[in-house]
Amino acid sequence: MSASRHVEVIAIGKPDGGRVPVAPGPLASFVRFVLCGGGVGLLASAAVPMAAEVMPWTMANALITVVSTLLCTELHALITFRTGRPAGWRRHLQSAGSATASYAVTTAAVLVLHAVQPTAGGLLEQAVYLGAAGLAGVGRFLVLRLFVFADGRDGTTEPEVNSRMPWGSHPAPALRPPHAGRGLERADRPVPA
Repeated sequence: MSASRHVEVIAIGKPDGGRVPVAPGPLASFVRFVLCGGGVGLLASAAVPMAAEVMPWTMANALITVVSTLLCTELHALITFRTGRPAGWRRHLQSAGSATASYAVTTAAVLVLHAVQPTAGGLLEQAVYLGAAGLAGVGRFLVLRLFVFADGRDGTTEPEVNSRMPWGSHPAPALRPPHAGRGLERADRPVPA
């Protein structure tokens, strides 16, 4: 007697069948923004003075701003605003505008500090830089939330389209483990009396 095996198809990949997660609320996304952006910002604030030892301060700030902006935009796409996919070039380019404004604010703040107090120490320079970066960060959050990552804010999910794959991002079928269906054939048989 041959036992037939029943195969059930289940989705692989995202548990929601390939749909983009619902965007978090403003408070949750702001907390994530502060954690992601603040962490990268602290690393950047330490990297700028080190890079400024081998190049002009404005150039060091520009270089670190570009690198940290690329990293932050990816983190904001995946963690802060939970888009369910990497940022992509369009969002990186849009995010570059707010990063340019942040660069201008931090550079202007430190240049004003140097003009007002030419002998300012590293600690004061860091405090001014971080203060300016914090103010610029609030503006950046608003730009990212309201414009760059604004799609899907109506509380619904959108199907994710993977442009790198010609067949889209439909969930791939998978087989249910063979032992999961055992005993189903016997359930239809009458129990002997």
